[in-house]
Amino acid sequence: MLNAENIVKSYTIPGQQTITILRGVDISVEPGEMVTIIGASGSGKTTLLNMLGTLDTPDSGSITIDRQPVFSDGRFILNPKQLAELRNRTIGFVFQFHHLLADFTAAENVAMAEFIATGQLKPARERAAELLQSLGLEHRLNHLPSELSGGEQQRVAIARALMNKPGIVLADEPSGNLDSRNSRILYDLIATLCKEHRTAFIIVTHNEEYAATADRCLRMEDGLLCSN
Repeated sequence: MLNAENIVKSYTIPGQQTITILRGVDISVEPGEMVTIIGASGSGKTTLLNMLGTLDTPDSGSITIDRQPVFSDGRFILNPKQLAELRNRTIGFVFQFHHLLADFTAAENVAMAEFIATGQLKPARERAAELLQSLGLEHRLNHLPSELSGGEQQRVAIARALMNKPGIVLADEPSGNLDSRNSRILYDLIATLCKEHRTAFIIVTHNEEYAATADRCLRMEDGLLCSN
């Protein structure tokens, strides 16, 4: 589903030396596989996720997503419009902070992306309702984010990420603001989604206990990934 080889990324801070964050990272993820990435703060986990999601540009390396070569020889192969279409079609994103739109209901937040892409409101609403029901939120369809618990808000964010049936979801600390009970519910839910929908997940997390429940747990250390 995704293959990245020798991903390198450095940043130069004005007046300071260049800092290399990623030193040649390799990662490959199969359809339906749940992979977690752990490591110290500042080790490059989020930076890697941004590279894999085509939200930032590596210095070098190669990235292939769903058999489509995306990045090679220091540049994106696809133009900005094609990259946006790839992200919309193939990649879902879940962040630590859910970023739900405060003035829209749970169902509207989930349906928004498909409605904008297709202009068809009814099928977007129907799929949004189906996703929320599958995540145990059938009683929360018409509630605003402020009326939902933290765990419910993150489930809405996951439903939104799944709206366009992506092959892979990239999640950055999705349980970072949840208590231990809701964190466990969230990780169990993701594991179920992987198997039932054949959706691959790459999850950056500080929680080593939950990270260990994934199909594979990788550790980011010294700018490289290794098996934990």
